[in-house]
Amino acid sequence: MEGTTAAPSTVGQHIDAVIAQFPSVSSTTQLYATVIAVSLAFSFYLLNSGGSSALTMMDNEEGDADSLHKPMPPKRKQPQRSASAPEPKWHILKITNYVAATGFILSVLQFASNASTYLNDSTSLLQFLTVWSIFLCYFFGFFGISFIELDDFVDQQPSQQPPQKQQVVAVPSVAQMTPSRKSRKTESPDPPVKVINVHPPSSSAPVCTDPTSFKKPSPNIPSNLKELPNSDIASLVLQDKIKDHQLEKLLDPHRAVEVRRLKFDAQLGSLGRGGALAELPHKHDLDYKRVLGANCEIVVGYIPIPVGMAGPITLNGQSVYIPMATTEGCLVASTNRGCKAISQGSGASSSILKDGITRAPCVRLPSAKQAAEVSLWIETPENFLKLKNVFESTTSFGKLLEARPTVAGKNVYIRLRCFAGDAMGMNMISKGSLAVIDYLRQVFPELSLLALSGNMCTDKKAAAMNWIEGRGKSVVIEATIPHDVVRSTLKTSVTAIVEANINKNLIGSAMAGTVGGFNAHAANNVTAVFLATGQDPAQNVESSNCITLMEETAEGDLWISCTMPSIEVGTVGGGTGLPAQAACLKAVGVKGGGENPGDNARQLAHVVAAATMAGELSLMAALASNSLVAAHMAHNRKPVSK
Repeated sequence: MEGTTAAPSTVGQHIDAVIAQFPSVSSTTQLYATVIAVSLAFSFYLLNSGGSSALTMMDNEEGDADSLHKPMPPKRKQPQRSASAPEPKWHILKITNYVAATGFILSVLQFASNASTYLNDSTSLLQFLTVWSIFLCYFFGFFGISFIELDDFVDQQPSQQPPQKQQVVAVPSVAQMTPSRKSRKTESPDPPVKVINVHPPSSSAPVCTDPTSFKKPSPNIPSNLKELPNSDIASLVLQDKIKDHQLEKLLDPHRAVEVRRLKFDAQLGSLGRGGALAELPHKHDLDYKRVLGANCEIVVGYIPIPVGMAGPITLNGQSVYIPMATTEGCLVASTNRGCKAISQGSGASSSILKDGITRAPCVRLPSAKQAAEVSLWIETPENFLKLKNVFESTTSFGKLLEARPTVAGKNVYIRLRCFAGDAMGMNMISKGSLAVIDYLRQVFPELSLLALSGNMCTDKKAAAMNWIEGRGKSVVIEATIPHDVVRSTLKTSVTAIVEANINKNLIGSAMAGTVGGFNAHAANNVTAVFLATGQDPAQNVESSNCITLMEETAEGDLWISCTMPSIEVGTVGGGTGLPAQAACLKAVGVKGGGENPGDNARQLAHVVAAATMAGELSLMAALASNSLVAAHMAHNRKPVSK
């Protein structure tokens, strides 16, 4: 009909009609819409102004290297949620978000479909504005929790791991030791002490892993790093802002050692062993007075051997650091990776099966018949008690546990086994053995001593006797490594490492006819710990007897064990009295005699077994992933300096 305006039929026409009718809208409605628009604009301003700072705080929280260049705002204390408390049902909030968003969009479409009618109806318009106001309040108050922050919140929840027996320790920052500068922790109102169960696993140095990690790291570090005091740099290492193994590249090697000592001193201090490294020399120094008459003769100097620190490793529920003296590149780093994988899993569980050092004097009789008579006499229980009393009269701590004779013609080899407390025990058992022989001479006048050690002990030689019967501490240790840790930390698969262990350590060693050598490189770790802690390095021969077993569990995880029947260690006597070696023993927590005789020596045997298992795990992973040669070529071929 002429002169009549056609009704709008599209959304665009509806909007044009709405704009054309704005002057007819009541002043009350205009005021209300203005308030909503201003509130909306102000809300967006607040959200946009806070977004960048929030992201910066998230980056700083995650320890990104870029955050080292930015001032760190004071950290607001977050309320702690009990591990047993029920978690909020966040999925309901996410569902509500979808419902609210859908309802808001439908209401806008509904209004646009008949905007002219609703604009002329003040009641309907007020209803729409009220509903939209509620939606906007909800969006600004709760919408972002689910879609932006919820995933990060869920990632921070503690994993559902089975509870372990753990030691509660306090980890102080380095700033507590040297108050030259305030670190991030000292800026908060809380004391700079963090209480945790056990020390978290340390990061692995990029060696003996996948080849992609061999590239030179390029961390974004503070530009004035070298100007910072050592205590501040050590704090950055403790906070994992700087990787431990990067210190030599970022600083000069001498200063890197000083910083690393501060870092480990803070960690050891949390275990009650602060200052343990004070007597471990890192400059050219040796007190020759301590050597005279105890360790060496015709002295012309000493050979410095680098000492590295592997760990922490969770051993029987406690955090332990392992000092290792070695000149073999990659050994400490590889062991450290094994410690990390074990601590990320179940932790190491170690048990002592036997504890007794042995000595086997060789005596001779005029005839084989008389030799048999001596053997039968010793095996009689009441006669053994006589020998036991004679033996124990020569020592305060030694206890004769067994006397086992073996006849070879006219010879009798009497293998005596005794408990030696915290000493390794060779001097103790040798003195007691002489007393036993003197008593036997009274019973059998024709008996003569050919050698105090008849080689059935067996000391410093590979022997089936030690492999079967044991000598010193007989230890078995085990751990379970989750399959995802095997993949992420060890860079291989459970199936591959189990297969490699069977074919190398079991079948290969059997084909070689080895005695006690069913392992990858147990002697490496045993010798390194022996040198660091003042043990007799020649006894690594029998102490390295080890069979390494690996299995895939029903859950697809990796189970590993090392059985070591003849670990010969002590924490008193011999080289343990030298300052550097004593410092390493103190770092382990076993310096000197234990509260109960034998406690410290047994703990040291546990540590040797833990170091061995960590080394076995890491090396077998490298072999299974074929990265061993690449690692050594990249990290163990330093050009000779001129």
